[in-house]
Amino acid sequence: MATTTIPTSARDTELPRPLAKPFYIGPLLVDPPILQAPMAGFTNYAFRQIVREFGGAGLLATEMVNARGFVWMDEHEAEHPDRLWGVAAEPRPLAVQIWDNEPETLAKVGARLATEYQVSVVDINFGCPVRQVTQKAHSGSYLLRFPDRMGEIIERVVKACAPTPVTAKIRLGCSRDRINAIDVAQVVEGAGAAALTVHGRTAADMFSGEADWDLISAIKPHLKRIPLIGNGDLDSAAKVVAAFERYDVDGVMIARAALNKPWLYAQAAAAVRGEPIPADPTLAEQRELMIHHFELVRERFGDEKASVLMRKYACCYAQGRPGARDFRKHVATIKSPAAFYAVVENYFPV
Repeated sequence: MATTTIPTSARDTELPRPLAKPFYIGPLLVDPPILQAPMAGFTNYAFRQIVREFGGAGLLATEMVNARGFVWMDEHEAEHPDRLWGVAAEPRPLAVQIWDNEPETLAKVGARLATEYQVSVVDINFGCPVRQVTQKAHSGSYLLRFPDRMGEIIERVVKACAPTPVTAKIRLGCSRDRINAIDVAQVVEGAGAAALTVHGRTAADMFSGEADWDLISAIKPHLKRIPLIGNGDLDSAAKVVAAFERYDVDGVMIARAALNKPWLYAQAAAAVRGEPIPADPTLAEQRELMIHHFELVRERFGDEKASVLMRKYACCYAQGRPGARDFRKHVATIKSPAAFYAVVENYFPV
């Protein structure tokens, strides 16, 4: 199957003025029309706070929350999942993504998020391709083969969360020979969802190959009322502008590229407004940003756990920088704040 990818030839500083406009998810205005993707293990409160400080994301999202685990913790009077760290008090708008395959469980958790946490959007994950979610839990992208089940889930969650809007995130299908995104999109809309996000790969693709934006765009004529958000391979302001110019989408969602460039949302937002694009922070500023990230994690988890957690975040910051391999080798062993600061001082480029 031919795949159309977003060109990288245009220089960010020479981007034409685009036509991207804010859009609504139910009553919520998403402005700018650029969303921060939920990413398990990464988009916690610390990451969201850093993105918020740079600006540019019209809607931020948590990591995906296991609905069944949330219910178990609730019933056993345990602390709610770490993936809800900061949600109750942080600024809005904010989406929380949940996953499971039981309509009742998802509806129960959605209702709690809408009422107790007062989140802006409840998003249902039908796109995660990892084995633990699909094969072991029969959730995420596994459910793409059962659109009727997806419709039942969405209807129950929409009813439980009202008036908080409910959205869905999907992939193109289970595999390249089983692409059913248009049929699934119509089910999602018919069940009452307020928006649809489509990642331009199939579940079988995982994260390999290139996202097919032609197939994402082909969904739009089949939606009557809800916005379509495209996701996949957006790693520069130029690509974001190209997505809006070339494809029939209302919004875009930036994911993995922002893990080592959390300022990308601000750059993309400036580009879609036709404004000068902010320069990347200097390496010295990026080092200070990484330390700021560590302090946010440390406040929540304490010295030892934060040091271990920071290993993967620090590796993201180093990606593509001079000496990244040597830095990753040393940061992978840190067990204390002192060790972290020493590795940053000695091995992170400036």
